[in-house]
Amino acid sequence: MKAVIFNVHDVALLITIFQCLLFSLFLVTIKKGKVQSNVLLAAFLLSQAAIPLDNLINFGEVFKDIALAKSPNLYYVFGLAFWLEAPLLLLYIRSLIYKDFKLQTLDLLYFLPFMAIFIYFTFDWLILSNHEKILVIQNANNGVSLLSDRIIHISRALFRLFCGVISLVELHKYQKSIKHEVANTDGVDLTWLKILVIGFLFVRVDAMIVALGLNFNFDIGFNIDFELLALTSNYAVMFLICILIFFSAGHSTIFRGIDRTLLNTSLKNKTVIKPLLIEKIEQYMLFNKPYLNHLLTLDNLASQLEIPPRTLSTIVNQHFNKNFFEFVNQYRVEESKKLLESKMNDKATMLDIMDKAGFNTKATFNTFFKKIVGKTPTQYRKDYWAKNLHKLGS
Repeated sequence: MKAVIFNVHDVALLITIFQCLLFSLFLVTIKKGKVQSNVLLAAFLLSQAAIPLDNLINFGEVFKDIALAKSPNLYYVFGLAFWLEAPLLLLYIRSLIYKDFKLQTLDLLYFLPFMAIFIYFTFDWLILSNHEKILVIQNANNGVSLLSDRIIHISRALFRLFCGVISLVELHKYQKSIKHEVANTDGVDLTWLKILVIGFLFVRVDAMIVALGLNFNFDIGFNIDFELLALTSNYAVMFLICILIFFSAGHSTIFRGIDRTLLNTSLKNKTVIKPLLIEKIEQYMLFNKPYLNHLLTLDNLASQLEIPPRTLSTIVNQHFNKNFFEFVNQYRVEESKKLLESKMNDKATMLDIMDKAGFNTKATFNTFFKKIVGKTPTQYRKDYWAKNLHKLGS
């Protein structure tokens, strides 16, 4: 019982395993919110728990011998999780950024590599005797591995990298499209999700380099310290899991999703817009001033106008040549100008003006005002009253 099984680096892997198992249990038993997102995240965390366990078995000095003494199958079985974690993270991100996300048949294509490797593992590995399995493992540890195993290892790294790139593209698409549905983007905090996606992309690039190092170091002298890279990746994953747990616990239930169908609204494919609808929108914006609501969204306005969201989005994009974010905030800028020109507001602060006009933050207020008017709100008020006082004086 006094034998040292784990070193400091192994402890980092154990912490990652513990975090993943504990939070996945929390997600499926306690946490409220989008059930499908919680299940996908829990599945991702379980696959992440299996990966450091696979690392311990394959590279842990003492732990490897203890695990293999139990069963040689442990050498490969947890490695199957590498084929699951990348598509699970991708689908989790999609479940956050798209409204009413549902798993489609096409999504199962991401799991075909896992199924193929599982079948290969079943018929190529499990049928071997324990003695044969141990010989294969010993040869692998000595740098003598089958070409098929090398191809699988590198293909795995490429597949995970591919899913990471798609995740980054999806996030970029979301960031670009969110302005078509909300008038205030300040409440949409993408920082934690960006860190997560870019962080795991870094881990997968690192894994690609490690895969090349492990598979070709003995043959062509691929001169790289892949052990250092692997350790860096392990600590990075531990850090990323901490971020995921901390932020997803508070953000996943309130994440503002976008309508996937609106992404297909293209300015190139013009649709016939009824003049009555345009007039209805303009009159409603002029007299009802829905933009004074800080939390106005495309769905909110569409409901008030009794127009389908997709139709409203098409009109805003094609007729007004703006996204929803720009469309609403131009009205807020005009309202701000009226407030700044009113003698009743001569002692009102810019925060008061901003709030009354419907802006949510001072940054958006100043940026949009200067973009449309050509000067800051403070400068506009100063110039306006200087000009009018001069007129009154003359």
